[in-house]
Amino acid sequence: MFPATPSVNILPKDGTVFYFGPTVPGPDEAIVFNSLLNEIPWVNDSVRLFGKTIITNRKVAWFADNDIPYSYSGTTKQAQPWSPLLLGLKQHVEALACTRFNSCLLNYYLDGTQGMSWHSDDEKSLQPHGTIASLSFGAARKFRFRHKHDGTSVALLLEPGSLLVMTGVTQTFWLHSLPKSKGIHSSRINLTFRQMLPTSPIVSAPA
Repeated sequence: MFPATPSVNILPKDGTVFYFGPTVPGPDEAIVFNSLLNEIPWVNDSVRLFGKTIITNRKVAWFADNDIPYSYSGTTKQAQPWSPLLLGLKQHVEALACTRFNSCLLNYYLDGTQGMSWHSDDEKSLQPHGTIASLSFGAARKFRFRHKHDGTSVALLLEPGSLLVMTGVTQTFWLHSLPKSKGIHSSRINLTFRQMLPTSPIVSAPA
């Protein structure tokens, strides 16, 4: 596991990723997790692939400034207004990442049977070479990076309350994933704060 040294880039080349480790103390982390679980209007994600609408087990929610929508694979998520809790978490992340964010995609994984396959967050609706900050609550989960050209891999454990920041050309050269793990029986909530362009065209969804 990488130590919590946010000044050290964990990627060997072609991108910049900082791991801050837990930034929300344990007792507060548990409170935030339960609040997010109960307050967020979770819905099963849906994508349209090969002419069919597929409903995923993973649940999501979308929040953004100025009703910025998020459209992909024939579906559009209409933004929810920031809640006091999410606004506070956004400000917390902005202070650590030294970056302003205007949106957040939340993911809820029931247990280790749910994950995310290899993908890059490089949609045209995102600011080119912008910053994405990932704040984790609940179960600790392995997170992996894989270089698109030579297969170089990097893995780390995302601890409860931890912050991971991806910036620069990371999405151009690297894929990332949240592998499934049947040995994990507790839930995880992930907040990915993003920099969306004011106009968000329809793009392909990550797998």
